[in-house]
Amino acid sequence: MRHHRSFLRLRLLLLVLHGYIGWRLLPDLSAGVWGWLVGGGYLLASAIMIPLVVRVTWLNGRWLAWPVALMAGVFSFLLQLTLLRDILLVGWSLVAALSALTVHVSAWIVLAATLLLSGYALWQARRVPRTVEISVPLADLPPALEGFVIVQLSDLHVGPTIKRNHLQRIVERVNSLAPDLVAITGDLTDGRVAELENDVAPLASLNARHGTFCVTGNHEYYSEAEAWIAAFRRLGMRVLINECDYVEHDGAALAVAGITDLSAGYYVASHRSDPAAAARDIPSGMTRILLAHQPNSAPQAAEAGFDLQLSGHTHGGQLWPWSLLARRANRFLAGLGKEGRMWVYTSRGTGYWGPPMRFGAPAEITRIRLTAA
Repeated sequence: MRHHRSFLRLRLLLLVLHGYIGWRLLPDLSAGVWGWLVGGGYLLASAIMIPLVVRVTWLNGRWLAWPVALMAGVFSFLLQLTLLRDILLVGWSLVAALSALTVHVSAWIVLAATLLLSGYALWQARRVPRTVEISVPLADLPPALEGFVIVQLSDLHVGPTIKRNHLQRIVERVNSLAPDLVAITGDLTDGRVAELENDVAPLASLNARHGTFCVTGNHEYYSEAEAWIAAFRRLGMRVLINECDYVEHDGAALAVAGITDLSAGYYVASHRSDPAAAARDIPSGMTRILLAHQPNSAPQAAEAGFDLQLSGHTHGGQLWPWSLLARRANRFLAGLGKEGRMWVYTSRGTGYWGPPMRFGAPAEITRIRLTAA
C-alpha cells in the first residue's frame, strides 16, 4: 500500500511538471493546432510512461523499454531548460520590455537545446566507456605487487537497454588492458536471471591473470540476488559475500575481500553487510583490498583495516545537475579520496541506469595500478 501511494505521488508530480512545461512552451511556440496536438500528446505520454522506468523487470524484452528510457532523459533536459528560460525572461523583463519575437525564439531554443543535449548525452552513455588510469600509493606494499593492475567495472546495469552486444564491447576493452585482476563492484544487472542470463554471458570472457571478483549491489537485491550470485559463479566469477580470498602474485600475497551492499540485510538477512567479517581472517601486514558497492561503507571498512576500497553506486550523478543531489547522499561521489588512512576509489560507473544518457559524468572503465607509498 505504501509503495502504491508513493507511485501515485510520483505520477501526480510528473503530470504537474509536464503541465508546467506545456503551459510555458506550447503557447509561445506558435506552432498552430498541430503543434498543440503533437506537443501536448508527447508531454502527456511522457508523464504517463516515465514512471515505468522503475519497473525494469516488466520492461525487459519489451519494445517500450527504449521509448520510456529516452523520454526520462529528454524530460530532465526539457524541465531544466524551461526553468532556465523562465528565469532569464523574468530577468530580461526587469531591464527591458520583452518582445513577442524574444519569447517565441526562446521557446524554440529550448526545444533545439533539449534535442542537442539529449543526443550528446545518449552518445556519451552508449559509446564504449573511456579508460581512466589511476595509481594508488599503498604503504608497505610488497615489491612484487608494485605495478599490480586491477581493472574495475561497476554499475553495468545489464537490463532493459544495456544488452549483450554493448557488454561484449566493454569486455573486449577490458581484456585489451591486460589486467592482473578484474573487480566488479555491484549493480551488474536489472532484472531476473531468466530474462538476462544470455545478455550477461560475455562476462565469462573476461581475461585476467588472477580472475574476476565481484560483489552485489543494491539492484541485485531488487530482483533475486541469490539466483544472480549462482549465475555469476557459473560465469566463472568469484562472488565475495562478506569474505576474503587471496591472490598469490610473483611470490607475494594480496587479500581481496568483498562485502554485500549496505541494503542487503533488508532483503536477505544473512547478507547483512559486514566489513569486519570480511577482514577477520586476513593475516596481519598483508595488503588488503575491499570491494564494496557503496562508498558509504568506507568508515566501517577503514576501521576494519583495509588499505583500499573500490566502490561505485553513485554513477558520478549520471546527469548534471542531479549530481549535486548525489554528492549530498554519498560520502564520495567519484574519483580517489581518503577515509582515514584508507584510500577509496569511487567509479562513475561503466553503464547507466534509467535514461540511456550521461551528462557531466562520463562512464568509465578504471585501470588501477598499485604502487608503493
